[in-house]
Amino acid sequence: MRYVELRRHTDNDGDALTSDGVAAAEAIGRDRLHPPYAAFVSTGAARATQMLEILRRAAGQDDARITVATGLRSSVEDRWREAARAAGKGADVEAMRAVDPELVERDSWLLGAALRQVVESLPDGARALVVGHSPTNEAAVLGLAGRVVRPLGKGEGVLLIEDDGRYRVESLD
Repeated sequence: MRYVELRRHTDNDGDALTSDGVAAAEAIGRDRLHPPYAAFVSTGAARATQMLEILRRAAGQDDARITVATGLRSSVEDRWREAARAAGKGADVEAMRAVDPELVERDSWLLGAALRQVVESLPDGARALVVGHSPTNEAAVLGLAGRVVRPLGKGEGVLLIEDDGRYRVESLD
């Protein structure tokens, strides 16, 4: 089995965490981590990497490298924002599919493939910590595991469990 903790970054202003976002990331680091981690993975956005740095320090793994998986970040983020806006506050990816089916189908597949690469890079029994964005985290889960998960609030996450090519999804919070 392999495990991926997939979290949304905490509160931000532009591409940096706010002081509240830093404090929330530190609280997650104190109370909600499951180290050790074989991999720390960011989408490449500064806010995601900043949160991972805080979590890596809290896990006691300061020397571990943070890798960037740009495939976990959509190339059409504005289109996702528009689909989310049109679907309404609190909409999940299924509601966004009703607004823009091609976006959800295509990008969920691409994001899921990138998430699969993270999983497949792990040795058996290992765990990765991935920090990304919403709704693309949820779309990656749909693309990889075929499951619709509720929209993730800032700092929230899901646990993906891979067992012989089959995936389960559990809440982290």
